[in-house]
Amino acid sequence: MSQPVSRKLSDWVNFLTRAEIPVLKQTARNLEVLTKDEQNLNARSYASVVKNDPLMTVKLMRYMQDHKHRCQEHDVMEAEQIVMMLGLETLFKKIPPAPLVEEVLGRNNMSALIHLLKTAHRSNMAASYAYDWAIRLHDLHFADIRLAALLHDIAEILMWCFAPVEMLKVKQLQKQNKALRSAAVQEKILGFTLNQLQHELAVRWKLPELLITLMDDEHAKLRRVRNVILAVNLARHSANGWDDAALPDDYEEISKLLHLPVCDVMTIVGANKQHESAHLA
Repeated sequence: MSQPVSRKLSDWVNFLTRAEIPVLKQTARNLEVLTKDEQNLNARSYASVVKNDPLMTVKLMRYMQDHKHRCQEHDVMEAEQIVMMLGLETLFKKIPPAPLVEEVLGRNNMSALIHLLKTAHRSNMAASYAYDWAIRLHDLHFADIRLAALLHDIAEILMWCFAPVEMLKVKQLQKQNKALRSAAVQEKILGFTLNQLQHELAVRWKLPELLITLMDDEHAKLRRVRNVILAVNLARHSANGWDDAALPDDYEEISKLLHLPVCDVMTIVGANKQHESAHLA
């Protein structure tokens, strides 16, 4: 399926709703290993593989939302619960771990593949931070907060997959002029921002309302959403190196969220260890 010729947001939403979402190669490998290990193949082991891959996770969520029963009163967001409701046989048949991102991108897009994998790794780091902080804050929605952080940049990952040329142009422009705001660059190259695409996709895919709210930066006044945003920011900035100029502000904001001194925050997120390693090196 070829990408939309138009730069209209609605065209991209339609395209990404019809497109088969690819998955990470590691996910496909791990699930293949599981299928051969009947003794350890269960809802928990399947979910533990899926929830490390933002693409496979959203694939699962989308299928669940499309096939949920009318009598189902509550949204199910935990991968393990979805597996238990749908059954492993159904999942392997209806949601295979395919195609792979490498197959969708092809051999000529190695730069885009590297950026995609980095973004996916960053999403996992954000999910880990958000989950930890939610537990510390005794938030009973810790699993939902983790999921929101994992999927916060799913639109970016999808665009690396289906619009690699445009996304590389975005990166190039940002590199040339670091003063430019990301949203302005995205609008110039793509015709819309990734945040706009993200929100439109979440609504079109009928993702659970709570998840849509948690993924929406417009609701930053809510503590849970702030948890997600700060986790995403920390993952993004620390990916540039632990000497990134934006990190001190991140630590300050996280300290307000957790009601802890900045030095404790740096210890919790592992920044102090990174600085020590750098000095020893």
